[in-house]
Amino acid sequence: MGLSSNDIKFIKSLGVKKYRQNYNKFTVEGEKMVKELLTQSRFRVISLYVLAPWYAGNELLLRQSGLSCTLITEKQLGQISQLTTPNQALAVVEMPVAAEAHSFRADSWSLYLDGVQDPANLGAIFRVADWFGIGQVILGPGTVDPYNTKAIQASMGAFLRVRWWDMALHELAELHPQLHIVGATMEGENVFLAEIPAAGVLVIGREGPGISEAAQVLLKQTIAVPAPRGSGAESLNAAVATGILCAAIVHKTTP
Repeated sequence: MGLSSNDIKFIKSLGVKKYRQNYNKFTVEGEKMVKELLTQSRFRVISLYVLAPWYAGNELLLRQSGLSCTLITEKQLGQISQLTTPNQALAVVEMPVAAEAHSFRADSWSLYLDGVQDPANLGAIFRVADWFGIGQVILGPGTVDPYNTKAIQASMGAFLRVRWWDMALHELAELHPQLHIVGATMEGENVFLAEIPAAGVLVIGREGPGISEAAQVLLKQTIAVPAPRGSGAESLNAAVATGILCAAIVHKTTP
């Protein structure tokens, strides 16, 4: 079975949020991430399009997964890819059922993204969370779509393991009144010196404006990454700051 013009049109449409939502599907691209995708059960692969070399190198994995695939040419991969430089394989994947609010666990650290706009930042933050074993991310109002192609690519497969919820911070606070809500701000306590509890949620604000007023009123503590003397940078990238803060929090709270 080949790749029809309707297939191309459909797959390309998944680069647009409204079509992802309409069809409840998104794409995952790249040799490594597609291989990871085939070894998990949370996300269901609908169709798989691969180049002959990828197929030859992963025939056993395909048999084990029980999935069939469509062999395509490099030109055809370029026609369906959202990437500037397509890479070997592309999967059309069904979005899983959204996690329910009551399934959120307040007994560990999690992240709350307060309107993060850059999909590359979102994906990188997922990757940070995955690295530090922070398995829960709350996507606040205005946060970019996690199924955005750039977000998926920047996550480097972390989206397969990190759970996320769409929820406003006040809703989370109502569900868990004792939750220790910490904001990442420029004026906060030095994270390396601050007392950090064993569990809580770290709020990361939008690039530029920072944490919204609606979220600020719910903060119980603010922390910051201190700039050393002589630093000329005005601020840190949101994902970089998240990585440093998560490293400090995990170091302080891990026995």
